[in-house]
Amino acid sequence: MKVVIPAWMKPMYDSHHYAPAVIDGDLLRCSGMMGVRPDLSLPEDLTEQFTLAFENLRGLLAEVELTFADVVEMTTYHVGLSEQIDRFVAVKNAFVSAPYPAWTAVGISELAIPGAAVEIQITARLS
Repeated sequence: MKVVIPAWMKPMYDSHHYAPAVIDGDLLRCSGMMGVRPDLSLPEDLTEQFTLAFENLRGLLAEVELTFADVVEMTTYHVGLSEQIDRFVAVKNAFVSAPYPAWTAVGISELAIPGAAVEIQITARLS
């Protein structure tokens, strides 16, 4: 197993033993990604959080020369799913295009960082 760690996430790996992604055979398995800045602060605006989460994932995919076109599965965890799903889908559609990956959206009560509204977990096939 090979761990994939973007430079800005190295402190999280060291302090929390959190691997942003691992290469498992021909798959890249990514841990959940929130819309956090490198200093772990969160935008208050939900659309900004969603956009930043996808931008963070795009950077993680780029570490192994992949794009969202390589994503085969996505699970999203939402605090307030029914209130935010339309805004989330609009942002998702700006990053993910057809053929779409399998996607499961789950409503939850809280995430590890207070104020976080979404966490996105993806699996991508290595080219």
